[in-house]
Amino acid sequence: MSPTKLFDLGGYLMLRHLCSISLLAAFLSPAIFGQSLGGIVGEVKDATGAVIAGATVTVTNTGTNAARSMPSNEAGMFSFPALVPGPYTVRAETPGFRPAARSLELQVQQTARVDFNLEVGQVTEAIEVSAVATQLNTDDATVGTVIEQKRITDLPLNGRNFLQLVRLSPNVTAGFGTNNQSGRMGGDRMAQQLSIAGARATSNNYTLDGVGNTDVNFNTYVILPSVDMLQEFKVQSGVYPAEFGRAASQINVSTRSGTNNYHAAFYEFLRNDKMDARDYDFTAADQTASRTHSNGTSTGSRLAVP
Repeated sequence: MSPTKLFDLGGYLMLRHLCSISLLAAFLSPAIFGQSLGGIVGEVKDATGAVIAGATVTVTNTGTNAARSMPSNEAGMFSFPALVPGPYTVRAETPGFRPAARSLELQVQQTARVDFNLEVGQVTEAIEVSAVATQLNTDDATVGTVIEQKRITDLPLNGRNFLQLVRLSPNVTAGFGTNNQSGRMGGDRMAQQLSIAGARATSNNYTLDGVGNTDVNFNTYVILPSVDMLQEFKVQSGVYPAEFGRAASQINVSTRSGTNNYHAAFYEFLRNDKMDARDYDFTAADQTASRTHSNGTSTGSRLAVP
């Protein structure tokens, strides 16, 4: 075999090897999915505004006591990516300065900024801020609404379907019937029609803990977790990061990761018409509440109208 053919064969095998590695890396990379994890970034300075390099910054999840630490770099910056949404305390300290701490609630797919201005003083003295005012998001251009756990568990839901709360986000239209494509599915997914930012109801991308949760056949959700499992979810209508895509709008759901305390939940359904309001009657005549059974027969009762 000539040297030229040997060179071509070697180049071909090397190209195939590199392509295989690239495809494997793309398949295993978590960045190809929309992430539900958040992050905390910030800067450490002194009272004069000069950056402090080498300050120890510690982020602690107050629900699990899991902590991560890192020193601020030469520009006084620090970054903690891939944090599970939940309550956190951020503490910065360095010799010769009083330590400072901030508390915050990290939301799904949020990059929270926490800056410190350390004051000269004893290490035994500390400044702690338990509540931080809501600030504009200056670290990314994501536009969306977070539906937190309190609203998920406290607001009434017919059938415990948390997707009904997507309507709490601005620019959302729902309840406009079904289409032929979704009608072939049956069940609750057939009635799940959500138009976000004027897009079609089949233009929503669902993710669950960073993994795709969209039915590729009907463009609706695949798994509907119980409301007791949810930490929160975020409805994004535009300018979301590159790892999302695939649709005009995103419904990014994060499940609860658990804490050091034991919790339990129970619920009960009460489904009847005893407490339902009657239709308004313009004629003031008696109304008959009739109900059709599965066998085709119907029963009714007279309802007196005052």
